[in-house]
Amino acid sequence: MNRHVVFGTGQVGRHVVAHLVELGHDVVAANRSGRGQFPGAQVIGGDVIDPVFAKDVTRDASTVYFCLNATNYHRWPQEFPPLQDAVVAAASANGARLVALENLYAYGDTGGAPMTEATPTRPENEKGATRAAMSQKLLDAHARGDLEVVIGRAADLVGPGVTASAMGEFVFGPVLAGKKAETMGRPDTAHSYSYAPDVGRNLVLLGGRSEAFGRVWHLPNPETLTSRNVITKVFEAIGATPRITTLKRPMLRALGLTNRNVRELLHTYYQFEAPFIVDDSAFRAAIGGHTTGWDEIIDTTVAYYRTREPIASTSDLSTSD
Repeated sequence: MNRHVVFGTGQVGRHVVAHLVELGHDVVAANRSGRGQFPGAQVIGGDVIDPVFAKDVTRDASTVYFCLNATNYHRWPQEFPPLQDAVVAAASANGARLVALENLYAYGDTGGAPMTEATPTRPENEKGATRAAMSQKLLDAHARGDLEVVIGRAADLVGPGVTASAMGEFVFGPVLAGKKAETMGRPDTAHSYSYAPDVGRNLVLLGGRSEAFGRVWHLPNPETLTSRNVITKVFEAIGATPRITTLKRPMLRALGLTNRNVRELLHTYYQFEAPFIVDDSAFRAAIGGHTTGWDEIIDTTVAYYRTREPIASTSDLSTSD
């Protein structure tokens, strides 16, 4: 039985922990607070930036999973890289392999062309440039022999526990409250989404395949649909008529004057103006992977949101579509 340490127990990390436990491993779930219910895993809280804490937590680990994110999204470029640096240093010091979760910011606007692992990195903004630099830093560390690294990239998340996503609380929350779902850009363009439990399972698959290390992989996703298709399925799952509000750039700028989180959506708006499609064929051919169908994805996510408190909506200030 190997010891695995998962840094971050949020939208994806919790699923990595659950799957590792399911496989019978010795699992440590490390987060900032030390709180959370993760049956079968040891939960440890602390500041990963503290080198003593990070090194102690990863001692005797065979594999470390980096699923952390910056506390403040608007300070991503300042807060995120130090988290990765700290985990890399700890894993390297203890001879552990590192599995890193990433998003797709580094690619920038592909003009609708499907993204493969060979797609050039052309970041659109500071957040994208930060992600690209962090990714290269990981690959450089592997090339130098500092530690073994593998990167798994996921698209916009959906699923139980997912709130901070284009297919998160501003879709499922309003729908269950009898309001309009909210999306951005052009909802009739194809857009890849990643089911969080599948992301967790497929990261664990990567961690167990020595031949996969030293490169980037696109994690498998369900069938790519349009955002409207997905949102319509959410309405159909609860027996309601689809109603969608589209947030346009001018409206987001106006709302962003008083709501920093809304303002930050402008950084990824380009992803919703043209097809945003992930090619995951390399992973499927080499490793296989696990993907869940849309009907089950919608059912499990609706069930999760039924247990959550209703959220505020920006529909009254948006452009209907």
